[in-house]
Amino acid sequence: MNATRRAPALGAALALALAATACGAEVESAEDTASVTVDRCGEAVEYTVPQRAVVYEAGSADKLFALGLADHVHGYVMPPANPPVEESPFADDYAGTEFLSDDLLNRELVVDAGADFVVAGWNSGFSEERGITPEILDGLGIQSFMHTESCFNYPGFPEETTPLEGLYTDLERLGQIFDVEEAAAELVADYRERVAAVEAAAPEGEPLKVFLYDSGTDQPYTAGNQVPPNDIFAKAGAENVFADLDERWTQVGWEPVVDAQPDVIAVLDYQDQPAEEKIAFLKSNPNTADLPAVVNDRFFILDYNEAISGPRIIDGMEAFSEYLNSIQ
Repeated sequence: MNATRRAPALGAALALALAATACGAEVESAEDTASVTVDRCGEAVEYTVPQRAVVYEAGSADKLFALGLADHVHGYVMPPANPPVEESPFADDYAGTEFLSDDLLNRELVVDAGADFVVAGWNSGFSEERGITPEILDGLGIQSFMHTESCFNYPGFPEETTPLEGLYTDLERLGQIFDVEEAAAELVADYRERVAAVEAAAPEGEPLKVFLYDSGTDQPYTAGNQVPPNDIFAKAGAENVFADLDERWTQVGWEPVVDAQPDVIAVLDYQDQPAEEKIAFLKSNPNTADLPAVVNDRFFILDYNEAISGPRIIDGMEAFSEYLNSIQ
């Protein structure tokens, strides 16, 4: 197989109690606590430095770990789709952080954990249906932060940017919230340099067409232009066949996939839905068996955490660039 893979607390009294116990922090009065105003999607929100963060999925955790903020992270929620944290480049940070649940994010979990800050995406963590939204947490005195990439369809305060610029924006905003702006600036500069190297290495000629296969048999789920794979492909010199869809993760029909005749299929690798099983399906599915990518066995395996907003999308971009150059 020509597949590639890389390896504000609940109230004033509780806020003071948490600050005293988290990481040995000293208690400060409300008057002494410095605050900063930072955008949360399109809304200006006032923050104080969190001491007991709860994060949903690896993209949220990784952003804080990459900024050197592991001591501020109390616990993480990691659904089954995520690969094992022991395989993460931030494995040591995860080992020192409490695993809270392998279920979806919910309000009770956050309250029980005594969180003073929650990081997640809109509709991928925060959810009106499940009763955990930034507004609800505001009412409980718990600060929250949303991935800028997911603000595309956030009601009331939408914010649209490219997924890659969304990553940079998140790191800079988190740098402001946690008072580590210099570290954030250095990290973003490093990522921009790495992305520029990928762009410089892009193959010449007509870009190869790439179909991102997430899941689905009757109808496939794929990537529109509002999620990281779109930028991964474009920066490396290829083209997402659904780059014209102003969507995040979205369902399409097999007919437009066939019409696109993709040269490469990027398969999203979940912990609970391995890429190998998806590739076997694509080879046996009458809709896809004769696609150029399938006939030529051109499958690129994209790790789940390289496809969601987080530092590892840079790793995925570099890996895809290497793969793209190896087949051209």
